[in-house]
Amino acid sequence: MSERIQKLLAAAGIGSRRGVEAWIEAGRVSVNGRLARLGDRAESLAEIRIDGQPVLQRVAAPEEHALLVYHKPVGEVTTRSDPEQRPTVFERLPPRSSGRWIVVGRLDVNTSGLLLFTTDGELAHRLMHPSSEVEREYRVEICGDPGPEELARLRAGVMLEDGRGAFDRILAEESPPGRARYRVLLREGRNREVRRLWQAVGFEVSRLMRVRYGSMVLPADLRPGQWRVANGAELAELSSAARAKPRGRAPLRPGVGS
Repeated sequence: MSERIQKLLAAAGIGSRRGVEAWIEAGRVSVNGRLARLGDRAESLAEIRIDGQPVLQRVAAPEEHALLVYHKPVGEVTTRSDPEQRPTVFERLPPRSSGRWIVVGRLDVNTSGLLLFTTDGELAHRLMHPSSEVEREYRVEICGDPGPEELARLRAGVMLEDGRGAFDRILAEESPPGRARYRVLLREGRNREVRRLWQAVGFEVSRLMRVRYGSMVLPADLRPGQWRVANGAELAELSSAARAKPRGRAPLRPGVGS
C-alpha cells in the first residue's frame, strides 16, 4: 500500500511531515531515481533518497517506535548543534540503529524538566500541534509576591507580542520569603510563554521546570541529565491523548516532579 512520501518518512522517524515537504520542494528527495514532487506517493520498499543518500533500509524495516523520557538540566540547549558550543540535549541520548530522535517541544537553556523524544514523526507532530491542546504543566518560582489582581489577569488572559495568552490553571505552593511558587498549566507551546506571561504582569521568573507533558509525568527518581525509555502503556496513553479532543481542564498534580 502506498503512502504520501512525507507521511512515510515521518512515520519512520526521519523527519516531520512539514520538514519532508520542505525537502521535496527544495528538490532534495527522489523516489526510484525520479525527483519527488509534493503529493507523490510511494511504497515502503521504494528506493527513497535524500540528498542522494538512500534511506531505503530505514523506511523498509524501521525499528519499533520508541518514546524517551529525559530530565533536562539547566544549561543545555534543545538543538542538535549550537554555534556557541553549549551542551545539547541530544548529546546524552542513546543511539538508534535507524531513524532518529525527534524532540517534542522545546525548553529554553534556563528551563529544566521533562523533555520527550520519539522516533515517530507523526506522533511528535500531533503532540506539538496547537489543535491537539496537549497540556503542559510547570513549576515556577517568581521574584516577588503577585496579588489576586495579577493572578486573575493571568487566568483571564494577557496580550503578548504573538497574541493573547493565559494559564488554564494556577496553583500556589509553599514559598520562601521574597519568592512565590506556583504550578501552572498551559495547552500550547509558544516560545518562552510561561516567562513572558509573568513578565506581562510585572514579575520575573527565577526558576522554571516542566513536570508534565500530556499524560507523561517527570519521574521523581529521574535525575537531571538522565533518561529512560517509556513502556508500551505510557506510549499508548500519550498517543491517545494527542488524538483526543480536549475535555475541560485537568487538575494540577501537587506531587509530580517533587
